[in-house]
Formats: sequence, structure tokens, C-alpha cells
Amino acid sequence: MKITEVIKSRRNIKKFKTNMVNLDDIYSWLETAAMAPNHRMTEPWEVYFIGQETRAKLNHKTNFGKAPVIIAVLSKHGVTSVETEENAMATACFIQNFNLAAWDNGVGTFWSSIGITGKNRQLLGVPDNYDLIGVLGVGYPEEIPAPKPRTPIINKIKNLP
Repeated sequence: MKITEVIKSRRNIKKFKTNMVNLDDIYSWLETAAMAPNHRMTEPWEVYFIGQETRAKLNHKTNFGKAPVIIAVLSKHGVTSVETEENAMATACFIQNFNLAAWDNGVGTFWSSIGITGKNRQLLGVPDNYDLIGVLGVGYPEEIPAPKPRTPIINKIKNLP
């Protein structure tokens, strides 16, 4: 698929099939994700694979749509507050790269911010010098939702003098 088709067709998947995704494929998509732009090559991301015991304790309201794989993506704090913010943005790019690489291979993702709470940070063992950018469900989609309407980009453009 062309990259523009991958971007335009990708959806946040809410219901997954039970088929397991090949872990080698996931590692390959993570390698691809690591090509994300990151300021001063900080490569701030870390990935935690979440097992069944921890997943049950997260108590996500939809159980991540029963996705067979759950991962948490963390961003390391920088030396300065600006670098910490840059690292979080780079890690969001990392997640988007992962989502697109998976989608290009017929695998969907569900990006949740469930890990932001203190309880879930502790449950996942997130160090104090890291931010939890997202918890992702990963699997083959059981259903693909229709696209939601978007504001035309022309309404979001400002021309400065």
C-alpha cells in the first residue's frame, strides 16, 4: 500500500480477533518505529510488553478490545524541561510509526492513555524519570470502524505576514 493510503485507512481498533500476532513481526515494526524523528538522537522510547497478570490489574474498561498483545510505550525525561517535552513528542511519532507499520501488514492498534494515572504507572513499574505516552492493544481487527469526519485542513491553516 502507498503510505498515503496507509495513513488515510488506519483506524483505532476497538475489537480484535483472538489470533496471536507474530512477535517477530512486532519487533520488526518496533525497529521501523525507531526511525521516528527525535531531537539530538535521544531515542527516548522504551517498550514494555504487558503480561496477562498485569493486564488484568490494569482493569481497562474494554480490556483493550481483547487484543492479544498489549504494550506500553514510555518516554525518558530529558536533561531540561524542553528536552523532556521533545522526547514525549518523538515518542508519539514512534507510536504512530508503529501503528502505521502494523496497519500496513493488516494488524490494528488501539492507543490508550490509561497509563497516565499514578496507580497504573506504579502497576506498570514506570520509573519517575519516564512518562507513559500510551498503552497499545495490538492484533488483527475483528471490525474496522468507518472513518470519523475531520475538519478540513484549510480551516486549520493560518498565513502569517
